[in-house]
Amino acid sequence: MKTILYATDYSQNSVAALLYAHTICFKLKAKLLILHVFDEPMSLATKVSLAYLKKEQELYEMHQMKLEAFCYEHLKDRPIVTDRQVITLENRSSTDGILEAIVTHSPDMVAVGTKGVSALKEFLLGSTAIGLIKKAPCSVLTVPQYTSPAPLKTLVYATDFEEADIFAIRQLVKIAKPFKAAIKIVHITTKAEYEEDRKVAWLKKILEQKINYKPMGFERIFSEDISKELHAYMERSEVSILGMLERKDSSLLRKFFHKDLVIAMESYLTIPLLCFKVGGL
Repeated sequence: MKTILYATDYSQNSVAALLYAHTICFKLKAKLLILHVFDEPMSLATKVSLAYLKKEQELYEMHQMKLEAFCYEHLKDRPIVTDRQVITLENRSSTDGILEAIVTHSPDMVAVGTKGVSALKEFLLGSTAIGLIKKAPCSVLTVPQYTSPAPLKTLVYATDFEEADIFAIRQLVKIAKPFKAAIKIVHITTKAEYEEDRKVAWLKKILEQKINYKPMGFERIFSEDISKELHAYMERSEVSILGMLERKDSSLLRKFFHKDLVIAMESYLTIPLLCFKVGGL
C-alpha cells in the first residue's frame, strides 16, 4: 500500500479519519494525500474573464491555506509523514470530486469520516460514503467520529468464502503487519446456511500458500441475526478495523446489513469499516 487519500469537510467529525489515515501512512511509509472538495457556484451567465479567473485562483488559495491549518491543528503533535500532499478541488458533488482525485492520483485506499454535519451535501454520512463504497475503484475506509487509531491490535475480516477474499486479506495484512496486529477471519452464518468444514479448510490452505502471516486465526459463529451478532462480536473482541468485501452483484455487506446500509453503518459500526473491491487497487 503506497498511497492513501483522505477527504475532509474541515468538521470535527472528520478528524478521526485523518488520524487513522496519518497513523497508517506513518507505519507503512506511504504517501498521504489530504483532500478538500469545495463548491463555490458561479453564475452560468458569468463570463470567463481575468476577474473570474482571479477570483477562482483566490478561492483555491483560501481553501489550500484552510486545509493546511486544519492539518497543522490536528497533526502537530503526531509523527511526521514525510510524503504528504494537500489538495483542493472544486466540484458541486463531493463524491465526484473525490472520485476525480482517485482517478488522478491512483491511491490504494480512500479514508473518510462518518457522522458528518454537512446536511446539504451529506458529505461524510450518506451519499458520499456510500457513493465511494459503490463507485471507488480502490478500498474505502469509513471512520466513525469517536475512534482512536492507536494502537491497532485486532483486524477482523468477515468472509463468505469467495476467491476475492484472498486479495482483500492480502491487503489487510499489509496494514496489520507494521502494527504487529492480529487478524481474525470470521464467518457468521445461520444454521440453515451452514457451510461445510471443507470451505474453511480450503480458505486456510489457500492463505497458508499465498499469505504467510502467523498472527491470523479463523472463527465460525452461528447466529440467526447475522448483523446483530457481528456487532456483538466486534464489541467483545475490541476490533480496530472491520474488513469486508464489496462487489456489485453479491455483497457480504448487504448480507450483514440487510437494512438500509447508511442506517446500519451508523447503528452497528462504532469502529472503522474497510471495504475492499473485487479487482481493486
